[in-house]
Amino acid sequence: MNDHIDHDDHEGEEEALVQEPRLWQGNGWTAKVIKNDDDEGWAVAMYKEGEREPALVGPWTMGRDKKNPKPLDVNAFNTLIKTASEVIRRHEQHLHAILHKNTTISTEQGELKVTLDIVPDDDDPYAILAATDEMGEQVAKVRVSAGFKLTPASAHAWAESGFRAPRA
Repeated sequence: MNDHIDHDDHEGEEEALVQEPRLWQGNGWTAKVIKNDDDEGWAVAMYKEGEREPALVGPWTMGRDKKNPKPLDVNAFNTLIKTASEVIRRHEQHLHAILHKNTTISTEQGELKVTLDIVPDDDDPYAILAATDEMGEQVAKVRVSAGFKLTPASAHAWAESGFRAPRA
């Protein structure tokens, strides 16, 4: 029976989260209160589980003694998670906006949605230019330079060329 209790305790240790005044873990996040190198104050860094770089670094409140940082607690930690999650969401939206462009053009065959999806490969970045008709059927798809600029004019020119791959 003791073996069973030890086994349960050991499992609990593996899953135990640190929740201390300067280090708090939970919900896939870790908050670390750190000395702010830029001034006399403190900062807090929020790390998403599995990430090496913090998602958010911001100023942290001084404690009552005006020397040490205010201790982390569950309420502050939950607020930090919301803020860091919002920062990540905005970054992802911005990245998506940069990597995925679209425009709609009118042709003799009807309206076409033309999309440009950039693939930011370190060695060979490129983009996929595609056209979809009003029924959602793909009309054309070609690989283009990652620097291709999708505009209504470039989409029209591509359609008028018979959807041949534009030159770089």
